[in-house]
Amino acid sequence: MIGIEGQPILTAAEMRAAEDAVIATGVSVETLMDRAGTAIAEVVRRLAGANEVLILCGPGNNGGDGYVAARVLAEMGVPVRVAALSEPKTDAAKSARTGWPGPVETLPEAKPAPILVDALLGTGLTRPLDASTTPTPNRSPADAGAQLNPEGSPSGLSWGPASAGERSVVECLHSLANAAQLSIAVDLPSGLATDSGEALSTPPVFDLTLALGAVKPAHLLQPAARYCGQIRLLDIGVPATSQAEVHKAPSLPAPGPDSHKYTRGMVAIIAGTMSGAADLAALAAMRAGAGYVTLLGDSQGPPHALVRTPFSDHVLANDRIGALVIGPGLGRDDTAKARLGAALTSDHPLIIDGDALRLLDPNRIKALEVPVILTPHAGEFDALFGKSDTDKITRARQAATRTNAIVVFKGADTVIAAPDGRVRIGQGASDWLSTAGTGDVLAGAIGAMLAAKLDPLDAACAGVWLHGDAARRLGAAFIADDLAEALRSARAAP
Repeated sequence: MIGIEGQPILTAAEMRAAEDAVIATGVSVETLMDRAGTAIAEVVRRLAGANEVLILCGPGNNGGDGYVAARVLAEMGVPVRVAALSEPKTDAAKSARTGWPGPVETLPEAKPAPILVDALLGTGLTRPLDASTTPTPNRSPADAGAQLNPEGSPSGLSWGPASAGERSVVECLHSLANAAQLSIAVDLPSGLATDSGEALSTPPVFDLTLALGAVKPAHLLQPAARYCGQIRLLDIGVPATSQAEVHKAPSLPAPGPDSHKYTRGMVAIIAGTMSGAADLAALAAMRAGAGYVTLLGDSQGPPHALVRTPFSDHVLANDRIGALVIGPGLGRDDTAKARLGAALTSDHPLIIDGDALRLLDPNRIKALEVPVILTPHAGEFDALFGKSDTDKITRARQAATRTNAIVVFKGADTVIAAPDGRVRIGQGASDWLSTAGTGDVLAGAIGAMLAAKLDPLDAACAGVWLHGDAARRLGAAFIADDLAEALRSARAAP
C-alpha cells in the first residue's frame, strides 16, 4: 500500500485511457485484473489475520478483481467466501469468476463475515443503485444486473427465496458492513460518482479504500470522501500522470543567519468594519512565519509585534510589501470599495478573501499584472462566478483560467487551481474548521507564504497545508484564535 500524498488524480476516463495505453503494449486486461486482485489479496491477508473474509463481487471488472482476490486468498490459506450481485458481464470478469473454485452466494443471502471487501461496482458508476437491483419475485437476476449494466448480464445465479431478494443492494451492503469488524472498498465504495464526488447512493462508511492504479477525484471530493475511510494506493503497473495531484506537505526553508524581517517577507493586511477578522489574518501571517506584518486600518491591542497604522495610499505604496491581504472583515460599504480599488492598483501580490470577493469583478482580476490568490468558500464562489452543477475541480479550473489567478476553492475538500490547469486537492480537513474566523486565518497564512516569495500556487498550497495541520493539532472545539496560534507549531514541524 502507498500513501496518496503527492499522487496524481485521474478521472474515470483518464484511468481508462491509462489502462488502454498499457493494453496497447501487449498487456492483457486479464493480466491487469490479476495484478489488481493479487494486490488486494495481499493487503486483505495482512489485515484479516485468521478471520473469515467475505468479498462482494459485481458484474464488471471491479467484481473481476474481487474474484481474483478471493482465489489468491484461498491459495494463501485465508478463509474466504464470495457473494455476487449477478453473473460477470465482461470477458475478463468471466475469466476471473472461472478461476474462483468455491461457491458463489447471492448478495441478499450472504451471511456477514469479520472482514468485508466491497468489489461490487467501484469506479464509473453514473446512476444511483436502483432500490430493486436485487431480485424480487417478479425480477430475474439478469434483470437486476441490467439495471447496473445497460448491456444486460447473463443469468445463472440462484437468488433464493423471495423474502431475501426484497432487500436492495444498498441495504445488503449496509447490513454486511455494519456486522463486519473491518470493511474495505475496492477502488471506491459502491454508489459513488468517480469524478464529481457525488453520493449517487449512500454507502456505508468504510474503514479503508484501496485505490487501484491512481487516486480518483471521489477519494477527495465531498460527500464521497467521507465514505472512503483511510485511502491507500495499490500499484497495478499502470503509469499515471495528471495535472491534478493530492496535496502534500510543503518544503519550507527556515530563516538563516543572514535573514531579517524583510527577507522573511512583509505582509500588509487591510482592515475594515470588522477589525477582529483582520486581526486574525495578521496574527496568522505572523505565526506562519512572516518577518513583518502591518495592519492598515482601525485596530488596537496585542500582539505588540504587529505594526498598526491608519490606512493611506502612502502606506500602501511601501515597495517592501510582499503580499497584501484584503477582505477579512472588510465590509461592503463605500470605504470598503475604495480600499479594494486601492489594493487592485497597488502593484503588490494580492490575497483576496471574504467581503472583497463580493465586491470583485473577475474581469478586472485578469487584467492585473501581479500574482493574485482568491480564497472563496462556496457561497463566495457562487457570487463571483455563478452557480453550477459542474464538479468542484472543473469549476475551480475554469475560475482560475477566467481570472488568471490562483483559486483556493475552500471547504472540507479544498481545491486549489492554477490558470495553467494544475490542481491540488487536500485530504479530509478537520470538521472543526467550521467556525467563524478560520477563513481569515487561512488568508493570513497564505499571505505569509506569498510574501516569502513562493510561487503563487506553492504559496496557496503551503498556506492550506499549514492551516489544516494546525487544525489537526488542536483536535476538537477550537476557535479561530487558537488556530492562528497553532500555526506556529505547524510551521515549526519538520
